Amino acid sequence: MLVLLGFAMIAVFMVLIMTKKLTPVLALIIVPTVFGLFAGAGLGIGDMVMDSMKSMTSTAALLMFAIIYFGLMIDVGLFDPLVKFILRKLGNDPAKVVLGTAVLAAAVSLDGDGSTTFILTTAAMLPVYLRLKMSPVVLTCVAGLANGTMNILPWGGPTARAATALKLDVNDVFVPMVPSLIVGLIVVLVFAWLLGLQERNRLRTTAPEIWGDVADPSDAFDGGTGRGGSVAAGSGSGSGFGAGRFGFGRNGSTSTSGKPGTTAVKPGTGGGSGVAVLEDPATLVDDHDTAMADTALDPNRTTLRPKLFWFNLGLTVAVMVVLVANIVPLPFVFMVGSAIALLVNFPKVKDQGAQLIAHAPSIVAVVSMVMAAAVLTGVLNGTGMVKAMSEWLVQIIPAEMGPFMAVITGLLSIPMTFFMSNDAFYFGVLPVLSETAAHYGVDAVDMARASITGQPFHLQSPLVPAILLLVSLAKVDLGDHHKKVLWRTAVISVVMLAVGVLTGAIGIG
Repeated sequence: MLVLLGFAMIAVFMVLIMTKKLTPVLALIIVPTVFGLFAGAGLGIGDMVMDSMKSMTSTAALLMFAIIYFGLMIDVGLFDPLVKFILRKLGNDPAKVVLGTAVLAAAVSLDGDGSTTFILTTAAMLPVYLRLKMSPVVLTCVAGLANGTMNILPWGGPTARAATALKLDVNDVFVPMVPSLIVGLIVVLVFAWLLGLQERNRLRTTAPEIWGDVADPSDAFDGGTGRGGSVAAGSGSGSGFGAGRFGFGRNGSTSTSGKPGTTAVKPGTGGGSGVAVLEDPATLVDDHDTAMADTALDPNRTTLRPKLFWFNLGLTVAVMVVLVANIVPLPFVFMVGSAIALLVNFPKVKDQGAQLIAHAPSIVAVVSMVMAAAVLTGVLNGTGMVKAMSEWLVQIIPAEMGPFMAVITGLLSIPMTFFMSNDAFYFGVLPVLSETAAHYGVDAVDMARASITGQPFHLQSPLVPAILLLVSLAKVDLGDHHKKVLWRTAVISVVMLAVGVLTGAIGIG
């Protein structure tokens, strides 16, 4: 009965948020409460939830003050030069921007902390996505793919848990899985490039005033010139891209006159492909101020503090160093960092209060979701659903499948780590699976390696605070994120498992 209720609860929860029948916060509260009562929790359900919530308070504090700190840094202009630099390097090609997002997220993921990765990636790339009218869901998808794949690093947590649970050396678990990690990252980059191409085509279809009538989307970035003449378009006005931002034609190339709302025709240059081209990336950077009016990077916003740029940069570097060194609790690091940043950048009490209020919507969104997740985890653990589900899965594995227990464990890790914490899976389920596998000659180290291949999928779970932070910062609906990211992370997990088997890292009894 508990097994049936557990799987039904998870299925109902996913359907409701992906079909947008309920917001994730409401689904996390209502669905577990109903199923918990059916499971016989009674009035004890309150204690179950409160016990679970106690473990969430430090995470909620971390996310709250991290949002305040990095929101403040965006307001005062710390990341404006970085955005201009990225535009210079990546230009305005969506495919390159999405690929750059994947590379950045993977690189920052080396510190092993998902929250830090998503904060930095979003701070650097979200303004660029908004600048180019790209979908923020693509950003969250690619960042989630990269960070989830990198989560098998020994200092990331899951690998250390698997090694500890089975009493193994962490290097023995991780090193043979390096080929799987490399191939997984290659798949991430492929997905990123394909998503970028989709965005390129979408923008050409949905915003013809920007992309024009281009025969081949890739031609819009090849730098060719037209046969019969070139069209010069003004920079337009307002936020983001507007009509007249680019001028395109079959027989011309594009240039920018620098005068809002004006269009001019110049003599043809002769030769060329006859396909219009986008303006030079350097022009985009030069015109950055006009295009970002009325956005988070408005060059005329009153919160800018250019004279304090080096102070804010030094403070941010210091915060990151302390985070990586892990010498004091992370929530306290961001508490102190936020307090110093507010005091120096906004010495007036009125301005400090205004800044806190300005970021309140983001704070409420993510903290409420973290607290609501405590209802789901509390009911799963308190009613015994998690234990019953894991024991049932072990029992239904046929004896003839025994030699393939490592592969089965890798496949099970995909859904199971999504619906339960890593601690619950690695310390509760993995030892039982490993003990069963030992009877069929499957070594514990093979089980440990297989168990970490589900991490790309795990990182997208609503029970993972970092992913809640990511969708909150990017202002993306969790259901929209899941629809785009889940099947891709499942593919990456299966590919990593397959590579592990092919290279012999994951053995068969």
